[in-house]
Amino acid sequence: MRGAGEHGAEAWGPRVAGRLGRLGPPESLGTSVWRVTAAGRPLAVKVGPGVGDEAEGLRRLGEAEGAPPVPEVVLVDGDLLATAWVDEGPRSTEHEEALGRHLAALHSAPWTEWGGGSAWIGRCRVDPAVRPDAAALYGGRLLELAGRCHLRDLVAPLVDRLDDLLPVTGPSLVHGDLWWGNVLWGADGRPWLIDPSAHGGHPEEDLAMLGLFGAVPERTRRAYLECRDLPPGWEARVDLFRLVPLLVHTVLFGGGYRSQAEAIVRRYV
Repeated sequence: MRGAGEHGAEAWGPRVAGRLGRLGPPESLGTSVWRVTAAGRPLAVKVGPGVGDEAEGLRRLGEAEGAPPVPEVVLVDGDLLATAWVDEGPRSTEHEEALGRHLAALHSAPWTEWGGGSAWIGRCRVDPAVRPDAAALYGGRLLELAGRCHLRDLVAPLVDRLDDLLPVTGPSLVHGDLWWGNVLWGADGRPWLIDPSAHGGHPEEDLAMLGLFGAVPERTRRAYLECRDLPPGWEARVDLFRLVPLLVHTVLFGGGYRSQAEAIVRRYV
């Protein structure tokens, strides 16, 4: 937990208390994230870049009928975000099946734009511009991220092939940063989503990232496909849609993420 300073509780506490009421002792949940009560109400407080985009993403996901529930946005104040606290329980088969159904509903919500939305994936900046098509969206992100980790020459030939590699579909609203750390198994029996990088993209983007840091249970996949079809060949595109998050992690952390990204690129070119 950070101490006093820009992102310490001593800095944000008066801001939250002034808007929401007297605070209880904050509990650190990691870098720049806390659990705290304000006037007796439990909240999650997050401080850092991009929280305004995150709040807007939560609102967008919350408006999609049948989508996974998201925490209520209670306060946005510059680099500070407070949301309602979600009580968690043991992960269950019911949670996993519901996640598949709710994600299918999210991806079925009407959406008209490629891109747009958040300018951040975690703590990595991305270009939030609306793009004319999927190849422009994913090609732009791949080239920009690859340039920041000196892989542009390797990635460019793959970008040239995206029109042939990507499925021919319209855009869907996607979470955009859907790994297991951003799924909460609610004590109410529902799977909740947090920390979105919401934008218009391919549903396969969310599903591919969900399996990047832990397998997607078969019951989740089956429940999804019972509610919503994926374009033919989606299994062969899983790694293609993992390239953006792998390059994000290469930019932020380096290490083995770079070699994973390089190996995927070479399989598609």
